[in-house]
Amino acid sequence: MIVAIDGPAGAGKSTVARKLAERLGFSYLDTGAMYRALTWLAMQEGLPLGDGEPLGELARRSPVMFDEAGRVLIDGADVTSAIRQSRIDRMVPVVARHHEVREVMRERQRELGHRGDVVIEGRDIGTVVAPDAAVKVYLQADPQVRARRRQAERPDIGADALATDLRTRDESDRVRMQPAEDAELIDTTDLEVDDVVSRIEDLIRTRSLTTP
Repeated sequence: MIVAIDGPAGAGKSTVARKLAERLGFSYLDTGAMYRALTWLAMQEGLPLGDGEPLGELARRSPVMFDEAGRVLIDGADVTSAIRQSRIDRMVPVVARHHEVREVMRERQRELGHRGDVVIEGRDIGTVVAPDAAVKVYLQADPQVRARRRQAERPDIGADALATDLRTRDESDRVRMQPAEDAELIDTTDLEVDDVVSRIEDLIRTRSLTTP
């Protein structure tokens, strides 16, 4: 079974998806980490981040992997911590917007997603990467709440800079960051993580009972 969780930055995707996967005993696939890992490698190799073709070739040549402990690996390097640096934050949107990069990444995400029961989170999972997912959820939240959550996650970045980053990401993602027609919309503004996870568990049970 594939459970697709989409939504903007700060809506709670990663935290919810990770906890849901733990409860269900599913694998967890953080697609954002894949773009971060590619950005890290491209910067290490000094590639021009504005040119999609060499970045797409790099993505195909160096597929992102996840080990059993959830660590993010690319080109033989464990980049789990490195990809959370602020310099990566700033450049990920530049890399991710390239068509050549997205095609390779989506192909890789589908490959990883069909290896068993998995919770996949991102921005276009239910619409593009896994439109056949058994359960699709789209998380949303008030922009100010999203900004506060991001601030808590990234205290090394100023509040104003984070708010600007969120606006920039929302604008660049506007076209592809749309809920699938059959996605369950959940506003996480006033909900605790456990409440969101429980609602998705209920949805999965309901879908399982109604699916022949």
